[in-house]
Amino acid sequence: MPDKNGGAGGCLCGGVRYRAGAELRDAVACHCTQCRKTTGHHGVFSACRNQDLVMEKDETLAWYESSPGVRRGFCGKCGSTLFWDDRSRDYIAVAAGSLDKPTGIRLIKHIYVADKGDYYRIEGDIHPGSLGGFNRDPE
Repeated sequence: MPDKNGGAGGCLCGGVRYRAGAELRDAVACHCTQCRKTTGHHGVFSACRNQDLVMEKDETLAWYESSPGVRRGFCGKCGSTLFWDDRSRDYIAVAAGSLDKPTGIRLIKHIYVADKGDYYRIEGDIHPGSLGGFNRDPE
């Protein structure tokens, strides 16, 4: 059974470990060029409030400013994608693939589908959409 009080996760090599101290939001698949370049495919992210993210181990955590005011967190040793942080917002996006199972989250939306790679199709019952609730502050 997923932990409804949040989730824990980390990178492949174990150099970064974190815990979300509150329930994580459902995930959004982002097909923008930056997510494709940093993950090797599309990025899938959940989110929690900044103050609810607790770093348990961050000795290899590195940040890259990918746009003005926006940074991406990753492991400087193994390269795992971990976070997307728009510093003008009070939440941080957490890479869903970095979460320990069971996550308790589900994929609810695809965004920036016009930028998706030309080597795959988006199929199924989750249709492309706008940012919707994901762009707002977590409740």
